[in-house]
Formats: sequence, C-alpha cells, structure tokens
Amino acid sequence: MKTLIIGATGATGRALLPLLAAAPAVERIDSYGRREPAFSHEKLHNHAIDFSQPQQWVDEVRGDTVFICLGTTLKVAGSKDAQWQIDYQAALDFARAARKNGAGTLVLVSAAGANARSPFFYPRMKGALEEAITALGYPRLRIFRPPLLIRPDSDRPGEKISARILHALNAIGLLRSQRPLPVAELARALLVAALDPQDGVKTYSPADIRQHLQENP
Repeated sequence: MKTLIIGATGATGRALLPLLAAAPAVERIDSYGRREPAFSHEKLHNHAIDFSQPQQWVDEVRGDTVFICLGTTLKVAGSKDAQWQIDYQAALDFARAARKNGAGTLVLVSAAGANARSPFFYPRMKGALEEAITALGYPRLRIFRPPLLIRPDSDRPGEKISARILHALNAIGLLRSQRPLPVAELARALLVAALDPQDGVKTYSPADIRQHLQENP
C-alpha cells in the first residue's frame, strides 16, 4: 500500500507516521505540506508544496490510500476565510487530485458534530468538507469525527480547560461519549480503518471510534 498524507506535522499526523512506517502493509509514505515532519524513516518521502497552487502538484499526488489530517484553529489562521482555505479548500484539492490519479481509499479526520447545515462556522465547514469529499466517489471512504483530543505538550489553553471540564463531567457519568481521546488512539484507529478492504463510506462518531479500537486491539 502506497500512502499519501497531509497534516503530518500536526498532532494526529505526528502520531500516525510511526504507525504507518511500522505497518508491513505500507510500502511507501508520501507526506505533502509546507514543512517537513520531524519523523524520518526510509519509507517516508517529504514534498514541500503550496496548497494554494494545486496546479503545481496535482499530477504528483499518486498513491493508494490518502490520510487527511490537515487542520488549524481560527486563532492560528487569523480569520475564517484563512481557516476555510486550509481546513476545507486545501483538503478538498488534495483529495480531488489523489482520486483523479487513482487513489481508492481516503481516511478523513473531521470533527464531532460536523454538519454542513450547522449555524456555527466550524462544524459547518467540516460538514461541507465531508460532503464534498464524499462526492468525489472514493470506493472506500472513512470519516472520523473524534471528540476533544488529548495532544502531547498541547499549548492551547482552551483545549486544556475543556479537557478538565469534560473529565469532571465524565467522572459523574455525564457526556461519557464525548470524553477526550488520546491522539495516539485516534491514529491507531485511522490505520486500522485504512486497512479495511470493504467498499463504501463509514463514518465514525466518538463512540464508534472507541468501539472500533476495542474490536481491533
């Protein structure tokens, strides 16, 4: 299996790369982005690209399985328009190019509550991306909607506060399905899903992700 990944320098991508490198079924890993990941391996090949110029790289994106782990925050992006260009447009352009060049499996990291008709920007953006990628006609599409992720060395104060609140609520039996998930577990679930040969679209809610992990220890 030849794999393609965008978002390899983010928390999920960083956790996924070593798993891909260790998987016997994975022959090659091609990572595309503005920066190279810190991880290195003989299977890994890095490509510096400008996501806003797809015409420059569209013909290079060739592989069997695509992992889309790309995403940013509104604070980092600076505006909703800038975040849309990264989270939606860059992801869609890459998925479209890979499908055009023959990729048959795509694994997308979306978000809990993704809904193209949501009145709120972030879930609406993620829902719109899910719909647009589904329309590309991948034979095997796996959409993950994880809960709040526990990221190693996170520098996001809001994320840390939210995690504490959810842990407190979980302790008294509330919002158990939304309890935070270690990013390493999400990465493992992504790889297992990518190796599933069954055709069709599968969408994993937070509860589905945990069941998926239990069934594939």
